[in-house]
Amino acid sequence: MGKSILVTGGTGTLGRVVVERLGAAGLEPRVMSRRPRPDGDTTPGEWVVADLKTGSGLDEAVTGADVILHCANDSRSSGDDPLAVTGKLVDAARRAGSPHLVYISIVGIDKIPVGYYRAKLADERLIRDSGLPYTILRATQFHDLVRVIFAGAAKLPLMFVPAVSFQTVDVHDVADRLIELATAEPTGTTLDMGGPRVRTARDMARGYLRSTGRHRLVVPVRLPGKIFRALKRGAGTTPENATGTITFEQYLADHPAASAVSYRSGK
Repeated sequence: MGKSILVTGGTGTLGRVVVERLGAAGLEPRVMSRRPRPDGDTTPGEWVVADLKTGSGLDEAVTGADVILHCANDSRSSGDDPLAVTGKLVDAARRAGSPHLVYISIVGIDKIPVGYYRAKLADERLIRDSGLPYTILRATQFHDLVRVIFAGAAKLPLMFVPAVSFQTVDVHDVADRLIELATAEPTGTTLDMGGPRVRTARDMARGYLRSTGRHRLVVPVRLPGKIFRALKRGAGTTPENATGTITFEQYLADHPAASAVSYRSGK
């Protein structure tokens, strides 16, 4: 019998791909969402309703799970205390017999002084100190997010982009790696994963423009502050862990051009 894998944020940008991949592999995911399953929904596996913010339904959701793949990022948009959100999940996991907790984080959160990154770093510490068997995967920024940035910048006659480099990775590559970790023994460590190449934002923006058939002059902009300096030093990249296989151009080819794209964290 395979492992029972609970996916938090199972309807989000990453979570829904994880769920699809689990189903395709013949595994039966348990999809956790704040909302009931929509009529006609064909998402594979069991659907459980639980709220990370309030803790409602969490005990029922984690009961019987061998692995929790924590893909939800409710604190991104809600402004809630991320430690309280993740703490509720950790407490419920302890009560459920301490399943393997696999947490998705971000490369560079210990070097880039962004509030959301500091919150993710605090979550990592909480998980490491929780007593639960765990594995933490830090991935570079998703292609999806950078495409959203470029879509907004391309609305102007001049396309202004930061004078930094990215190593974006595809959510399908990250989902495959998470499933690999979820079906293995806990490592008790933090692992890094990056996209195939480190590229300047200017180069990537030109690729985005080609994919949309637009013509803009791309203007790299140097910005003041510690955040920009950290990004300029490559704090958000991990060239020694370039294990992603899907390039930004391949991702764009699979996602027809649009003037704006939504980016969902999964709730």
